[in-house]
Amino acid sequence: MKRTFMLAAAVCGFAAAGFAGAAHADEPQAASDWKISVGPGLYVFPKYPGSSQIQVLPFPVQDISWKDRVFSQGPDVLGVNALAGENYHAGASLSFDFQSRKSSDDARLKGLPDVHVGPKLRLFADYTWWAFTGSAAIYRDIAGTGQGLTAMADLFVSAPLGKLLLSAGPGVTWANAAYTQTFFGVNAQESAASGLPQYATHSGLRDVHFNVNALYKFDAHWSANVAAVVGRLQKSAAGSPITERRLDLNGMASVLYRF
Repeated sequence: MKRTFMLAAAVCGFAAAGFAGAAHADEPQAASDWKISVGPGLYVFPKYPGSSQIQVLPFPVQDISWKDRVFSQGPDVLGVNALAGENYHAGASLSFDFQSRKSSDDARLKGLPDVHVGPKLRLFADYTWWAFTGSAAIYRDIAGTGQGLTAMADLFVSAPLGKLLLSAGPGVTWANAAYTQTFFGVNAQESAASGLPQYATHSGLRDVHFNVNALYKFDAHWSANVAAVVGRLQKSAAGSPITERRLDLNGMASVLYRF
C-alpha cells in the first residue's frame, strides 16, 4: 500500500485529529460508551513521494471509540487518549499510512531501493477553542523501513452550516534526515545503478499544506466525508532528482454508517 494518511490524517488521517476535534465538539453525548461507524472509502495520493502520478485506492474506513479513550480511526489501527476532555485530546496510537515506493513504480526509479510500508508510533495532541482547532502529531517508524521521523502541525477553522460541517486551514510537515534520505536522497551506489545524480538530504521542512474537510450528516446514522490536503514540497524534498512534481495532493471520500 502507498501513501495517504500521514498528511492527513489523515483522513482519518489527513490531519485526523484536527478534523475529529472540530466535528466531535458539536455532537450530542451518546448514551453508549461505544461509538462505531464503518463504511467504504476512496483515497487519492501520489504514487510515491514526489511523483507526478496520482493513484486512487478503494479502502474501508472505520471510526470506533470506547469512552473517548480507546479508539480505532482510519490509519490509526489502535490508539489511546491518555488525556481527553470536551475540547482536547492527547495520546498515542499505532498508525499505518500508504507511504512507500517500488523501483517498478516509474522508469526513473530503476536501480533505487524499494521502500516498504510499516507501522508507525504516533504521538498526538489537539485542542479546540470556539471554531478553531490546533493539532500536532509525531510519527516514528517502528518497523525499520527507513521512514525515520516526521512531525506535523495544523490549524483548522470550522463552520457548521446546518447538517454540513466545513473545516479548513494551513499546516506544515517536518522530516528528519533518515526520512528525507530514504525517499529523496541518492547515494553513490544508487546513482551508479539508476543514472540519477548523487543527492544528499538533510532534516527540515518537508512541505507546507492546506487542509479542507467537509462532513455532512444525513441523519443520526448516515454521514459522508470529503477531505483534501494540497501541499508543496520544500527543502530536500523539493530539490531531489527523484521529485517530478512539488505539488503533493492527497484526498479521501467516505460514507459512514453509525451503529
